[in-house]
Amino acid sequence: MVNMAELYFTHNLVDKVVAEGSDKEPDCEEKENNLGVPFTEIVYPTQSAFLQAALNLKAEVVQETWTQWGFQCRDPTMYTGLSGTAFVCFKSYKMTGNMEDLALCSELIDTCAAVARNLRQHVTFLCGKAGVYALGAVVAKYKSDKQRSDFFLNLFWEIAQEKALSVGPEEGGLGMPYELLYGRAGFLWSALFINKHLGEETIPWSVLGQIVDAVIAGGRAGSSHTLCPLMYQWHGTRYWGAAHGLAGIMHVLLHFKLNKEDAADVKGTLRYMIKNRCLPSGNYPSSEGNSRDKLVQWCHGAPGVAMTLCKAAQVFPSDPDFHQAAVEAGELVWKKGLVRKVGLCHGISGNTYTFLALYRLTKDKLYLHRAKAFAGFLYGNGRSLISSGQMHGGDHPYSLFEGLGGTACLWFDMANPDDARFPGFEL
Repeated sequence: MVNMAELYFTHNLVDKVVAEGSDKEPDCEEKENNLGVPFTEIVYPTQSAFLQAALNLKAEVVQETWTQWGFQCRDPTMYTGLSGTAFVCFKSYKMTGNMEDLALCSELIDTCAAVARNLRQHVTFLCGKAGVYALGAVVAKYKSDKQRSDFFLNLFWEIAQEKALSVGPEEGGLGMPYELLYGRAGFLWSALFINKHLGEETIPWSVLGQIVDAVIAGGRAGSSHTLCPLMYQWHGTRYWGAAHGLAGIMHVLLHFKLNKEDAADVKGTLRYMIKNRCLPSGNYPSSEGNSRDKLVQWCHGAPGVAMTLCKAAQVFPSDPDFHQAAVEAGELVWKKGLVRKVGLCHGISGNTYTFLALYRLTKDKLYLHRAKAFAGFLYGNGRSLISSGQMHGGDHPYSLFEGLGGTACLWFDMANPDDARFPGFEL
C-alpha cells in the first residue's frame, strides 16, 4: 500500500478564528512561521496581492503557451491546451474589465476553433470542441459581436445534433461515455455555461432534457450489480470521482430541475457514496470496490466529492446529510490536501476550491482562511518546490488543469472569493 504521506506535504497550519466585524483586509501580506520543515513560513497575501500575482502569472501563461509557440495552436482543449489559456484571459477580463484580455481571449479561441473540428468524437467542455465553441460564443457576447456569437452557437448546435447524446441504454446507447471529461455530462456542462452567460434557454430544455434523461437511464442500467441507484463505467471501471465518475455526473445533474424520481436517485447515489466512504479517514475511493485510500484531489477523492456535496446541500437544503458530509470531506482535505502537485485536476490549486465552496455554503470564514493558507502556500513556496522537484509542475506546466494556468485562476478567485468557481466544474 502506498504511504499517503508520500503524496502530500505534512503541515501544522493553525486555523484562525476570525472575529465578527474583523472583515477589514490588512494593508500588507501576513506571514506566519507555522509550517514544518522544509518550510519556514507561510504567506497570507491580501486580495490585491493575489490579484497582482494572478495578472503576472496570466502574462507568463500567455507567453509560454501562445507567444513562444509562434501564435499557433497544437492542442485546442480546455484541459491541457490553448483554450485553457483563453479561459485564463476571460477570467482576467471578468476580474478587471480589461478589454485587452477579452480581445486576446477572442483571438485565442478563434485560433483554437480552426483546429477543434478535428476533435470529432469529443463533445465536452474540458476535452472537446464544445468548450471551444461555448467560450467563443460567450466571449463574442461580451464583445457585443452578435454575428460572431451566433457563429459559435451554430457550431455548438452541430454538436447538439449528435444522436448518441440523447440515446438511452434501451436503444443501445451505452457507447458514448457519461462522465465529465469526455462524455455527456461534459456536454451538458458546456450548455449550462452558455445558458449562464447568454440566457437560460439559449440551449433549451427541449434539447438538454433528452440528454439528462439518457444520463439518468444509463446510470440506472449501470447500477444493476450494486446497491447504488446510479452507476457508470468509464473504460471498464466504475469511477466515483469528479473527472470520470459519480461526483462529476451528479454535480452536473444537480443543476437541472429533476422530477421527483430522478432527484431521489441522485440523492440516493450521494447517500450511497457517503455511507461507503473510506473509514476512518473520511476520504472517498477512486472507484467502486477499490479499498485503497490514497488520492486526495479533485479528480479522485474527497475534494471533488466535497464540491458536489456542497451543491447538493444548496439544492436540497432540507436534507442536512449533504451539508454535514461536505464539511467532513473538507476536514480530510485540510489534513491531507496539500498534495505534491500544483494543478486543478490533481493538485493544490484544485483542492483549494474545496474550501472556497464550503465558504460559500456555510459563510464560515474558517474556510476562507483555509483557502488563503493553501493558496498562500503556492504563492510563497510553489516555484521553489517545483524547481527542487519536491512538487510536480504538471506534464503541461502552464495548462489550465495540470499546471500554472489553473493557479492563475485560483489567485484571481482569491481576490474575490465570494464569486469563486472551479473552472469547468462549478457555475
